[in-house]
Amino acid sequence: MAKLDGKVALITGAAVGLGQGIASVYAKYGAKLCLFDRDPQVEATAQELRDSYQIDTISYIGDVSRLEDLEAAVSQTIQAFGHLDIACCNAGICKLAPFEEMTDQIRDQHINVNIKGVWNTCQATIKPMLKQRAGAIVIASSVTGDLVADAGEAAYAMTKAALVGLTKALAVEYADRNIRVNCSQLGYARTPMVEKMALESNPEHPEVPIQDIAAAVPMKRLAKPQEVGELFAFLGSDESSYLTGSQIVIDGGSTLPETISMGTN
Repeated sequence: MAKLDGKVALITGAAVGLGQGIASVYAKYGAKLCLFDRDPQVEATAQELRDSYQIDTISYIGDVSRLEDLEAAVSQTIQAFGHLDIACCNAGICKLAPFEEMTDQIRDQHINVNIKGVWNTCQATIKPMLKQRAGAIVIASSVTGDLVADAGEAAYAMTKAALVGLTKALAVEYADRNIRVNCSQLGYARTPMVEKMALESNPEHPEVPIQDIAAAVPMKRLAKPQEVGELFAFLGSDESSYLTGSQIVIDGGSTLPETISMGTN
């Protein structure tokens, strides 16, 4: 029996990249899915999972910054599957800019997607979880902001750090009602968002920043989206039944070295 058999999960930002990787792992383990994204590609992703894993999957095109979109997606999910067990709050953005040049628009885009989007997803999904007195929420935070940061990431770092606080607050508030809330703290995965950041960092040679990132990671590579999906699947499953309020770093050891130039290697 797959560890997510009988579970129903809503995954935001599921069209491509990290969300698509999370969705594919959830499908592999037998979950029924609602894939949420503002990109119409989410419908093709849902169909691919149906074809590959023969699971029940629906899609919803919406904006995580709009609570009504999340509530409609949750309603559609419950109509389709009868209940909702897991929320994967994955949708996020990162746009680089020097702090002194960062516009209010860029700052507010990060707040609207990275903070309000997760807030809205949690509010919309906790309501049915309270009725069934069970549920798991997995929030995609980052090592950025809480543990490390790079130049030009002020808006991203601020918003991702905020998600650690939200994780802990919700974990405490809902623990006695059997709703668990945990967050992942990812380093770098090879995703369209990271490729876009690399292009912003070095427009002429975007592979150079990615190669440099990999060189600084003790495992010498970026994560695969499916590897992050395995962590999300664990945190959404009953295997993690005594974990709540946890921040789990998944970065190939990138935050471990004190320097990249000292030592015996």
